[in-house]
Amino acid sequence: MAYRVGVDIGGTFTDFCAFNDETNTIHTLKVLSSPDRPGSEVIEGIKALGVRYGVSPSDVVYFTHGTTVGVNTVIQRKGIRLGLLVTRNFTDVLELARLKMPDMYSLLSVRPEALVTKDRIGEISERIRADGSVEQEVDPATVESALADLKTAGCEGVVIALINSYRNSHNEQAVKTMIQQLSPGLPVFCSTDVWPIIREYERTVTGVIHGYVQPRVSQYLESLQQALLDVEVSAIPQVTKSNGGVMSAELGRTACAQMILSGTAAGVIGASYVSKLSGYPNTMSLDIGGTSADVAFIRDEQPQFGVGEVIGEFPIFIPSVAVTSIGAGGGSIAWVDELGILRVGPESAGSKPGPACYGNGGESATITDAFVVLGYIGQFDLGYSAIEIDASKARSAVNVLAEKIAKSTEETAQAIVDIAVSGMYMEISKLISRYAVDPREFALQAFGGAGPMMACFVAKELGMETVIIPTAPGVLSALGGLIADIKNDFIKTVFIELGPTETAFIQEEYKGLEDQALRWLREEQAYKGDYRLIYSADMRYRGQAFEIEAILSAADVASGNVSAMAEAFHREHELVYEHCDREAAVQIVNLRLVIVGMSPKPTFPKHNLTVEPATPERSVEVFTGGQLRSVSLFRREALRPGFTFEGPAIIVQSDCTSCVPEGLSGDVDVYGNLVLHVNH
Repeated sequence: MAYRVGVDIGGTFTDFCAFNDETNTIHTLKVLSSPDRPGSEVIEGIKALGVRYGVSPSDVVYFTHGTTVGVNTVIQRKGIRLGLLVTRNFTDVLELARLKMPDMYSLLSVRPEALVTKDRIGEISERIRADGSVEQEVDPATVESALADLKTAGCEGVVIALINSYRNSHNEQAVKTMIQQLSPGLPVFCSTDVWPIIREYERTVTGVIHGYVQPRVSQYLESLQQALLDVEVSAIPQVTKSNGGVMSAELGRTACAQMILSGTAAGVIGASYVSKLSGYPNTMSLDIGGTSADVAFIRDEQPQFGVGEVIGEFPIFIPSVAVTSIGAGGGSIAWVDELGILRVGPESAGSKPGPACYGNGGESATITDAFVVLGYIGQFDLGYSAIEIDASKARSAVNVLAEKIAKSTEETAQAIVDIAVSGMYMEISKLISRYAVDPREFALQAFGGAGPMMACFVAKELGMETVIIPTAPGVLSALGGLIADIKNDFIKTVFIELGPTETAFIQEEYKGLEDQALRWLREEQAYKGDYRLIYSADMRYRGQAFEIEAILSAADVASGNVSAMAEAFHREHELVYEHCDREAAVQIVNLRLVIVGMSPKPTFPKHNLTVEPATPERSVEVFTGGQLRSVSLFRREALRPGFTFEGPAIIVQSDCTSCVPEGLSGDVDVYGNLVLHVNH
């Protein structure tokens, strides 16, 4: 047997998805995450796959892994003590940032302290002009002096971000060489090696985040590589990337900025695959795990991409799947503030101790505990029997809050759910405004351990008509990593007017990017299969402050058709801003190239529909609409394609529980997805 295994580590559970290449069958599994021993859950899961499904480590021919080590390092501020070397008189780049306050409506809003404080920023005498020419070579004495100051300040690594280095990295590389000679073994990172983009703050903060997390990410991936060898998994481990692709774990140790949003991106890739299968090309994915809820928009079966995604309190400008964290997860803790008002989150119980109902020592009431009290959760095993629900502990935890707000235990549990849903509604409404979308034109796709539990309540608030729940929603992120392609982004800042005189230059620069891309794919990734190239450019009208990305035709690039390139920009500008000026001069700021090495995809069987009402396994008591009601409970495995049912209902399966409130009806499509419709 040959298995392709995808793994996604979350705050509460670590998810496994094993696909059999020979039989086209998928095995899924969850184990509890081990934040105190990151990586150990992967080994535990590999062993559990053998016990439950007979998957031997030697059967694993492909292994991909999504991790939150990098992003958690930034959020928890547990990276290395980092120093920064900049061009003389430019020490305020991180502090000034973009002069934006986190909350423009709060007089007390303050910007977060930078990852590198002013006392750990050194100045270098050197200068690169805006055209890339070297005005002043690096002064070695200033490097030696600045490095000595940083070492005195206890710096464990150094980032170099010099003015205009995106045009010419000569001076950055010279400083790096000097530091390596003066202090061998000290981690040194050049901003242009991380992501050579224009604009000093964007390039510097991206380089700083990379340097801040790199040693910890590298150590984690090295441990993972060794642990897999210890359990005799010979497949070369891959890691999912922020851009929705994968790369080797070995490469990830030095290119960790590329995988900072590893886990969230994999979920959206899985969701886009389900969009294609289900026949709903435009969906809004809602990924709710134990600690957070993430939203992304999928258009025409494709995830949306962007730059400037926020990691903790800081933006990072690596191309990534556009995912936004919008609220609480199943483990988010409910509490009563000093004014007696019930609140939910942001603190989470995580996997240890976890919600009170897990019986692992947790005493605080969480969203999951609220669903247990209401009767939705606890009717079936949770997390492949990794957890046994203790309803009495959930009631005790919620009752503590109930006494403080003078409500019954059930009413308090309902209030916890309502507050969580209200918070998600508010944050999703902001995203809807930002992206100018009409939620009624999108289906809501729910996944993650707690996504199907809350999705219908969120959809009703947003006025959305359809909710899709995949066959294995609790492990969709692991599946996303499994089907992700090998992928990398390349960029070159050029700053030119788009016109016939620049045709040869554009083709020459793209040829350079193509050569880089192929070297990366063939040599660094050792990939020998088919690939495709995606061309784009960041363009703007002369005088505009910022540019937008427009996809370019490979044929237009090859033929030098600048008119077609300009038209691609005009169309994109009109789509974004609802106007364009085809007579205006167009500038190209950056040329971009994406290389994609295609990975094999699972082939899911398409079933014939047998349209008939589903028969519930039994009825259970659920507190809904202010009273206890008898609700139908269905086992997911028994819901065959074509079966229909009406809410209120509970649908149980090993990786999650789906809650279908009154006012919704459901059916099972040809691929086994649940499709829920709001009744009118």
